[in-house]
Amino acid sequence: MNRILIIDDDTELCALVARYLSTEGFAVERAADASQGIEWALSGSYALVMLDVMMPDLSGFDVLRRIRAQSRTPILMLTARGDTRDRVLGLELGADDYLPKPYDPAELAARIRAVLRRTESRSGRAQAPLVVDDIELTPSTRAVTRNGKLIELTAVEFDLLEALMKAAGTVVNREDLVRTALGREFSPYDRSIDTHVCNLRRKMGRLKDGSERIKGIRGTGYLYGKSVS
Repeated sequence: MNRILIIDDDTELCALVARYLSTEGFAVERAADASQGIEWALSGSYALVMLDVMMPDLSGFDVLRRIRAQSRTPILMLTARGDTRDRVLGLELGADDYLPKPYDPAELAARIRAVLRRTESRSGRAQAPLVVDDIELTPSTRAVTRNGKLIELTAVEFDLLEALMKAAGTVVNREDLVRTALGREFSPYDRSIDTHVCNLRRKMGRLKDGSERIKGIRGTGYLYGKSVS
């Protein structure tokens, strides 16, 4: 069974979620406070961490920062419905996905499976490095360098960059990027893919000729550009 860690102080909700997820093939453990959650998350014993933004002793964002400083374990943020700022900040800090409260347990299970599918597919890769201009991406080690210097990316950002570099010079539509990087079907009301691309663009910087490396194509998707010789 895939072990899931829930870091949330809502005892009743966690009990309900744990019961439902157990019927879906997951083993769930709950950390009721941030300190315990960080310790358990860093143990490496869990396939995924569910993290509530609203924690009594330490904010979920601080917990996310501390986990991400030492671990790439997939993290699903639980946010207040309608609070776009929380969702954007969580993604910027390295969360793999988010789900607003209150949520449908069936959707939660689907989101968890999507994140785990991406994780499993990444672990099985053994392709040759991708090189476009000054960027080298190595799937086997999930490392990205610019002029030999390592660029720190989240798991989703890496998958986005890989998809864009493979299609360098051509447009990749949002639907394909959502399926590749987020592991779910595209929804026109879900703008999380754009937030991930924005973060990725900032980390990657511009091309050698000063032009935008990742260009947004209005109403379609994104294009990874190449330097003009």
